[in-house]
Amino acid sequence: MSNYIIDSVIDIEINGDVQNLHIRGTDLNNPVVLFVHGGPGACDRSWVMPSQSKNLADSFTMVCWDQRMAGKSYRQKNAKQPMTLDQVTEDLHQVVQYLCKEFKKEKIYIVGHSWGTVLSCLFLPKYPEQVAAYVGMGQFVNGPLNESISYDFVVDYAKEHNDTKALKDLEEIGAPVNGQYAGGLKALMVQRNYMTKFGGGSWKVRESSYESILKPFFTSGEYNVIPDLYRYYKGVFHCLEKLWDAVVSIEFDKSVKKLDVPVFLFQGDHDRNTPTELAREWFDNLEAPYKEYVPFHESAHSPIKEEAELWGKTLKEKLLPLEKEHPTSK
Repeated sequence: MSNYIIDSVIDIEINGDVQNLHIRGTDLNNPVVLFVHGGPGACDRSWVMPSQSKNLADSFTMVCWDQRMAGKSYRQKNAKQPMTLDQVTEDLHQVVQYLCKEFKKEKIYIVGHSWGTVLSCLFLPKYPEQVAAYVGMGQFVNGPLNESISYDFVVDYAKEHNDTKALKDLEEIGAPVNGQYAGGLKALMVQRNYMTKFGGGSWKVRESSYESILKPFFTSGEYNVIPDLYRYYKGVFHCLEKLWDAVVSIEFDKSVKKLDVPVFLFQGDHDRNTPTELAREWFDNLEAPYKEYVPFHESAHSPIKEEAELWGKTLKEKLLPLEKEHPTSK
């Protein structure tokens, strides 16, 4: 096991809010990689830190950030306050600034997952200067198309496998219109549960919600059951309620055609949550100083978890040569 020079869980003030970071590394001179989690509100440090520390902590200072009103950053007293895409984009800007200052870096690396790719692609066109490279995974592109393709996937799968209960449930919620379900977030959860069950979220091991979220929560050591389980649960639904309508209207294929940082897409072949064909088409048309599409053939939405060892090895193979050529330290 590595001897961590830093292994700290801290609260910092970000954009008028108190937000939580877990920072881990073996050498303060190493480049910094910030993990921008999915959701909105679904923190993933309970499996990122345990699975990737052995792969990455000797080469990078790893930072997992619980975003505004998510996980350890959830504050019940703030539940009635506004929450906007502009606000959380500025949160990310201030986290990047904090890390650059704290670790004496000109730039850091960003890994965005799912909703984290939305936040990253809102942030990067505005503030590319302090980002050495962007790694997207479960890349979100176009909300209305995303939801239409994902819904058609579960319906087609249910028909093929004669799953009459799934077909009944999906017929009841109806197909999304412009990305929105008539039944709101409750209907979205019905679709997402079937999408996960049918292999569009996790490919080889089709985990239940307990196995994919709660088991790592309880066993990773990243969270305390009291009060963090309450915070986590409340945070997921709070962030979805505040942000989902705005998220699902986004069309990056129209609004983000150029990024001024190197771009890597680590995309699972079988992703039906953020469909891979949308991610690939957006990537192919994207202008960037350097870009590389990296497929993960045995993964769906989360190759960092489904192919953890390969994912960590690949990240080092792609980012360390960049770091050698353009060091991020001041």
